[in-house]
Amino acid sequence: MSLSQRDSISTNPDDFHYPLHSDINITSHGADWYWAVTAVMAVSTFVFIGLSYRAHRSRRIFHYITASITLVATCAYFTMASNLGYTPIAVEFARSDPKVAGIYREIFYVRYIDWAITTPLLLLDLLLTCGLPWPTILYTILLDEVMIVTGLVGALVASSYKWGYFVIAMIALFGIFFNVAVVGRNYANVINRTVGRTFLLCGAWTMGLWFIYPIAWGLCEGGNVISADSEAVFYGVLDILAKPVFGGLLLFGHRNIDPATLGLHFRDYNQPPNAISPYAAGAGAGAGAVAGAAHAHNNNAHTTGANVNNGNASHINPNANLYNGSGGNNDGSMNMVNQGTAKDGPVQPVGTHANNSAV
Repeated sequence: MSLSQRDSISTNPDDFHYPLHSDINITSHGADWYWAVTAVMAVSTFVFIGLSYRAHRSRRIFHYITASITLVATCAYFTMASNLGYTPIAVEFARSDPKVAGIYREIFYVRYIDWAITTPLLLLDLLLTCGLPWPTILYTILLDEVMIVTGLVGALVASSYKWGYFVIAMIALFGIFFNVAVVGRNYANVINRTVGRTFLLCGAWTMGLWFIYPIAWGLCEGGNVISADSEAVFYGVLDILAKPVFGGLLLFGHRNIDPATLGLHFRDYNQPPNAISPYAAGAGAGAGAVAGAAHAHNNNAHTTGANVNNGNASHINPNANLYNGSGGNNDGSMNMVNQGTAKDGPVQPVGTHANNSAV
């Protein structure tokens, strides 16, 4: 029957079935596997948080995002291991195989709640790494949410209409793939080789795994081909590779990447708003660069209508402002902006180092 001839009301009637139990469920083997994955996710969370303490506070963003991913996954797998967070849904394809025989299959909706939270964080990890603009990041995350929500709706639909949602999810996945594989890679390669190499590894790893998830969906929620225990193993292995292993690869790649290089600038709590982070690459190399709110004594700063001598502007033009841009000195000295009248008062440092790596 073609779509034009299909009657959606008769195909999806207003009949409600509330079964007392589901027929196709995980066994103790599936529950044990879920407990094992829960442990992997929990240990990974503690490892990622522990690694964050080896980095300065201004450089922990990727540690926090990655630890959040496995933390949420820990909660989801704890729920599934407890045989909770599911609902029985009538299968479209009844099978004779005893492992998948029956009318109702348990569908773990908590899995999709997990994905709705963790997959945007995974994309955030990736797309921040390549320095993608925020509008493109937000658009990509929206595509991801469309993919997850339509996958969930399709899993909860008993009729063949579930495959319509599957197609929508796949279209969204291809949109995500384009933004990661094409747009993101172009941005990453422009920054430097380290960023480009890290993004290529993590991006290829993630996209390769994400294209296997639809196969798992088709064999489990969609086609009722494999047992609930096999479903647990299939999704569990994918999630371990896509979350803890991905996180390890990402943080390993970021060990030599300054977030400021990616356009991510974070101030420590003991620094004034206009101070330069001492942990930016090359910070403190000049004679006038001091952590925190130290004054800059720079005899080489470029000025407009004023000269700087040991932090005090001369009387040539008492109201002149200094350039606020990238300094041109090779000694790492800072540029400065005149705070008010630059006649006799010290000038506060708010610019960047000559190597453009300050936050």
